[in-house]
Amino acid sequence: MPSKNADNMIKLECTECKRTNYFSNKNKKTLKNRLEMKKHCLHCKKHTVHKETK
Repeated sequence: MPSKNADNMIKLECTECKRTNYFSNKNKKTLKNRLEMKKHCLHCKKHTVHKETK
């Protein structure tokens, strides 16, 4: 089982308030595009699209 190292960690940022709310893992060899997920933003208090940041 692979370990969770810093190379696979990504930050997810809310598209509305531009705050970093979530961290996730991503296999960068298979997923080349930026990840988008619909998550609950604690600051907006609603479900918004969160995009991967650098």
